[in-house]
Amino acid sequence: MKRLILVLIFLKTALVFGQVAVFSAKYKTVKFPKTKEGEQLKFSYEIKNKGKAPLELYSWEAECTCTDVILPTEAIKPGEFATIDVVFDTNGKYFFQNRLIYIQTNTRKKREVLRFKVFVEPKPVNNKPVP
Repeated sequence: MKRLILVLIFLKTALVFGQVAVFSAKYKTVKFPKTKEGEQLKFSYEIKNKGKAPLELYSWEAECTCTDVILPTEAIKPGEFATIDVVFDTNGKYFFQNRLIYIQTNTRKKREVLRFKVFVEPKPVNNKPVP
């Protein structure tokens, strides 16, 4: 009888710990058409929790202050969708931009990575001669 109780406790524990959140993005990389310096790119990543536990998005980190990210404030239930909103300010950025966004989560990996790419045309330089 003791063995049966121990086996049942072990199985219940294994099932509880086996329930994890799974981060899935429709597109983990977003590519934009050529854009001009000074524009702000606003876009969203659609994500889904494919796991069996609520998906928590704790915090984010980007490679520069030119990127702002808005995470969902509530946990994403299993099977549900949410969006991660991003604003990229192209001021002072030129040519090919390949930016990464790191998101701290409660998935097995603990960190998920999203990427966006864009070619930014620099503003024309005003080369008027000084009188």
